[in-house]
Amino acid sequence: MAQIDHSPARGILSKATGFIRAFDYTLNPYNGCAFACSYCYAAFFAPTQQLQDEWGKWVRVKENALELLRARRKRPLIDKSLYISSVTDPYQPVERQLELTRAILRELADYHRVTVVIQTRSPLVTRDLDVLRDFAHARVNMTVTTDDETVRKAFEPLCPSNAQRLDAIAAVKADGVDACVTMTPLLPVRNLAAFAEALRATGVEKFVIQNFHETKSRFVAGTGEAARALLRERGWDERHYAQVREVLASALPTLREGQAGFAPQWDAATSSSTMPAATLPESATIGTPPPG
Repeated sequence: MAQIDHSPARGILSKATGFIRAFDYTLNPYNGCAFACSYCYAAFFAPTQQLQDEWGKWVRVKENALELLRARRKRPLIDKSLYISSVTDPYQPVERQLELTRAILRELADYHRVTVVIQTRSPLVTRDLDVLRDFAHARVNMTVTTDDETVRKAFEPLCPSNAQRLDAIAAVKADGVDACVTMTPLLPVRNLAAFAEALRATGVEKFVIQNFHETKSRFVAGTGEAARALLRERGWDERHYAQVREVLASALPTLREGQAGFAPQWDAATSSSTMPAATLPESATIGTPPPG
């Protein structure tokens, strides 16, 4: 269980840069993350080496986050776009008790013309659908990385199951809130045909995919070797990823790759950002990695 600390923050909004530079701001109600994903880039932003090494074991609550946001009422965020969140999950397990993200969303909803995109891997986001409906535009991006619970447990040991996430994003879509599934990063897939069908069954029409790139410097202690062994066992490489991407491009309504899928408004993205549906040869074997 992660250690929870409370501390004041100097600010609550940061100018969006890099991969999500199409947004105006990022908003992170928490520092750290209790989901302990072994590949998480956000660990590099931890202020000390110790906190980097202990990623997944600590969460710091920005106890004055709502007050900082309310202080901007004289300069409301009308017509601005916010990505929530870039270096944490806004629906940490502790959010169930604190309701900090919910309070922030309620504050932002008062502005009416704010665009928010929620990035999470927690079904808890469905709790706040009543608030998300009040926005001019709100989208929930649900991260779903694999169909294989063995893989999920190796890379994302403390996260909700993939089935729970798919059920949650289906509920978001059914409620009328814009929904997207982000397979970022895509991890080894066991049964590609069944995975594609499960994704389609959510009713979601927007999907994003990106390959998993292994780095020697960032694996949570205790999951590293198990995760690497699974990559080797499943034959996960660029060819396998390309096969999965090709099949999903044919099977799903719309599939974008990488940064092209992370725009505040999908309609505003260039048409070249959308991957064309692929035509597979009749001999293609779906769900089996190419021979090593």
